[in-house]
This record gives sequence, C-alpha cells and structure tokens, in this order.
Amino acid sequence: MKSLLLTLGFVALAMLLLSVRVILRKNGRFSSQHLGDNPAMRKRNIGCVVSEDYKARKAAEKKLDIKHL
Repeated sequence: MKSLLLTLGFVALAMLLLSVRVILRKNGRFSSQHLGDNPAMRKRNIGCVVSEDYKARKAAEKKLDIKHL
C-alpha cells in the first residue's frame, strides 16, 4: 500500500511539473511545431515533406491534366 501511494505521488508530481509550461504560457498555447511555419526553414526553402509532396502532386496533376483522361 505504501509503494502504491508513493507511485501515485510521483505520477501526480510528474503531471504537475509537465503541465507547468502549459499553465504559464499565454493562453496555454505553444508555437506551431510544423516545419513550414519556422521562419529560418522558410528562408532556406526547406519545408515539410507532406507539404512538399502535396505541392508536387498538384503540379504533376496540372501538367498531366489527369481530370480529362
């Protein structure tokens, strides 16, 4: 029983410490973690793989005019 209470105490402490950043942030929000939203990466023309793939597929679709096959 003592070890269970100790474990629950550690878990509660960990949750509290992990939530401190969210509590102290304005509106509890973080900046975007998307690579394409990073100004330094945009400056180097580095984007998210998913976004780059989407753009490439759209460009290929326009080039091949798949809709009219």
